[in-house]
Amino acid sequence: MKFDRSRALQEKAHALIPGGAHVYAKGDDQYPVNAPGFIARGAGCHVWDVDGNEFIEYGMGLRTVGLGHGYGSVVEAAHRQMLLGVNFSRPSVIEVECGEFLASLIPSAEMVKFGKNGSDVTSAAVKLSRAFTGRDMVAVCGDQPFFSVDDWFIGGTALSAGIPKVVQDLTVKFKYNDLASLREAFVRFPGRIACVILEAEASVPPAPGFLEGLPSLVRENGAIFILDEMITGFRWHLGGAQTYYGLQPDLSTFGKAIANGFSVGALVGRRDLMERGGLYHDKERVFLLSTTHGAETHALAAAMETMRIYQTEGVIEQLYSRGRRLRAGIERAISTTQLEGYFSVLGKEPNLIYATRDENKNPSQVFRTLFLQETIKHGLLMPSLVVSFSHSDADIDSTIDGVGEALTVYRKALEEGVQKFLVGRPVKPVFREFN
Repeated sequence: MKFDRSRALQEKAHALIPGGAHVYAKGDDQYPVNAPGFIARGAGCHVWDVDGNEFIEYGMGLRTVGLGHGYGSVVEAAHRQMLLGVNFSRPSVIEVECGEFLASLIPSAEMVKFGKNGSDVTSAAVKLSRAFTGRDMVAVCGDQPFFSVDDWFIGGTALSAGIPKVVQDLTVKFKYNDLASLREAFVRFPGRIACVILEAEASVPPAPGFLEGLPSLVRENGAIFILDEMITGFRWHLGGAQTYYGLQPDLSTFGKAIANGFSVGALVGRRDLMERGGLYHDKERVFLLSTTHGAETHALAAAMETMRIYQTEGVIEQLYSRGRRLRAGIERAISTTQLEGYFSVLGKEPNLIYATRDENKNPSQVFRTLFLQETIKHGLLMPSLVVSFSHSDADIDSTIDGVGEALTVYRKALEEGVQKFLVGRPVKPVFREFN
């Protein structure tokens, strides 16, 4: 494969855009040097870069594209609405219609407020919790990778430059599957924690009793239970992970695949909490969410059509099925290449990821780079193993073959040294203090 146009564009991009991209996870430091730099178009689960190279994609727009790129009826719904106008001086009817549709799917959604991305709505949930409780601290699950671009979360990461220490100190972390660590946080900061935020499940499944005990622990200590459903919301179950696990969060946040790549985020939750951002109460007002583009009509039309397809065409069941097929095939390849303990598939079938380890079985960015490098050679773009409704059995079987070839090289690299096979520098984690 050649990437000549990508290379030329990368130079321009880094001169113009800090990091060369508008999302850190899409940056050049997240991919090997032989990776496509820019995607020109997509159809279903296939994408083509600016040099004309074709790939089967397993990132699906950072998990935003659940149905597939350019999905016909979703694009058509958005286009029809665009022709009527996308933004007005007063609310549009579709804001009510889309809110009603979402609330009909999510058990805890007594009220709905739309934003444009996940950070909009998670930060709104935190602000609302602080206002409602009169407390200032936030407890976040430290084992889960991301909740917001805003200071309350980023201040607790290695990328805390520019965030005042007093703000950083308002966030405390607890461990997933460890109620004692959360209990200890409440003891250490009595009467100060406004809310607890976590995903119901990321790459590690919940241990028996953890999710069952968490809501009561949070409420016993006077805090608000926020469930981040950015990923789980339209992958685990049509009613979210809260339905899948029988949870009743106070507030929930949705986004990503809700509109098949169009920009929509949603905060939903208890009426007595949510209405604090409204007009019909006598308490202190909360500037909850007020974004100029927060209810763009074409994006909400895309969301409604996406939700309709999920509801009528068994999308989530297909995501499980395709994820199972992919996992089984890769695990066969792992066994064939004797890579147990060195390369592994993690997570639930609709949202799989992989782990790479070196010859000492320690987590390895170098071996992650090698795997990315080798799968790219076989026409696979695999920052994760996330499937979509558009991945066919033939796509997945072809993928398994390519992964098998990549893992054969991985095995040789363990035996002969990874530098013999790696081209260029290794990838780096997003959350690091220095470049």
